Amino acid sequence: MIYEHEIPSGSRLYFGKSAKLKREIENSSAKILEDLGFNEIVTPLFSYHQHNIFNDSRVLVRINDALNSPVSLRADSTVDVVRIVTKRLSRSENSKKWFYIQPIFTYPTVEVHQIGAEIIDATLEEVANIAIKILKEQKINSSFQLANIAIAHILVNNYGFLLEDIKNIKLEKILNSNYSWISSLVNIETINDLNDLSIYPDDIKAELEKIKNIAQKIEIDNILISPLYYAPMRYYNSLVFRSFEGNRLYATGGVYKIDDVQGGGFAIYTDAIIAKKMQRV
Repeated sequence: MIYEHEIPSGSRLYFGKSAKLKREIENSSAKILEDLGFNEIVTPLFSYHQHNIFNDSRVLVRINDALNSPVSLRADSTVDVVRIVTKRLSRSENSKKWFYIQPIFTYPTVEVHQIGAEIIDATLEEVANIAIKILKEQKINSSFQLANIAIAHILVNNYGFLLEDIKNIKLEKILNSNYSWISSLVNIETINDLNDLSIYPDDIKAELEKIKNIAQKIEIDNILISPLYYAPMRYYNSLVFRSFEGNRLYATGGVYKIDDVQGGGFAIYTDAIIAKKMQRV
């Protein structure tokens, strides 16, 4: 029996102190982004093309529109924001910097509140440093992980590794190869581990150089380097980052190509910040 006052598992309920805290986090973040020249956008709750975004489209909550065409609840904001601002608003709005404060929804009843930003023609350090600035404003001290999706694709396309093994971090299978440098690649953790890249083939070396160069421009200490981390979004094609503490994820972001548009962005996970701050109360 489902009681009238119950809420679905994975949905969010904020009231009193937590509701006030949510509003303060969003207002503070919006102020930072507006001061940096961002314009705000709110995208539709429903979308036609979310199935093209995820490696596993089973995460989508699906329905049909009035013409019986399949649509889904918004499970990601990045692609919709980029397509809307470049294809619908480009003539009337001459801006390359946009932010949004809105939830996403995944199957079956999971609701995640986000503060996100997208910049057309962005660099990784640009979006990463803005995300770090917002987290620092909220007094969030977390680990910062930097990776490069291109390395996984090179391993698959040029060296015969399986993408599923990389996605699922099957280290035993990855290490069981004939390449002498794979163990060193797997064990990279710090910027210092990138000082000597001479043991790697040129294609891998070039992508590690990108990580090394960007890491020196990111305004945070103790960056964790994870060359084999693989982000679940299809549009990421190069450098990505995560901010986390234990199992609590505070932010994700990276650079991407959507259609013919190069850009970069991030999402701040408001629910995680609220949970951390409520622990301190």
